[in-house]
Amino acid sequence: MRILVLHGVNLNMFGKRDPSQYGTATLADIDAALKKLAKELDVTVECFQTNHEGEMVERIHKALGEGINAVVINAGAWTHYSYALADALAILPVPVVEVHMSNVHAREAFRHHSVLAPVCAGSVCGFGVESYLLGLRAAQTLVIKDAK
Repeated sequence: MRILVLHGVNLNMFGKRDPSQYGTATLADIDAALKKLAKELDVTVECFQTNHEGEMVERIHKALGEGINAVVINAGAWTHYSYALADALAILPVPVVEVHMSNVHAREAFRHHSVLAPVCAGSVCGFGVESYLLGLRAAQTLVIKDAK
């Protein structure tokens, strides 16, 4: 099973950006935790981060022909306005799980709405790095469920 983890805009700044919201883990720490859990779950994880919306869309398009079984995405601020990402994710015939380190519902009003949510199987937020790990577990469960 292959799961693609997508990190969006500004997420390369984890560990430096607002530790009260995002903690002190770096993106490398998050990717290492994901790869460790992936090994336990017997899945392959590929992590990708970009600050360029078009590059993210291209990476999603590329996933279509790669045998990716699920996607876990933290799109950062793109979550709230990128219909381009929503449209790209909608093309994929695999489960998509949205994750966020902070509890977006306890923050500024603009963060309460996700334009990605309608094309995602579900979302996890507010648990720091654990949000990613829960998202990975959810993606694996959805793939197994769909295979039955």
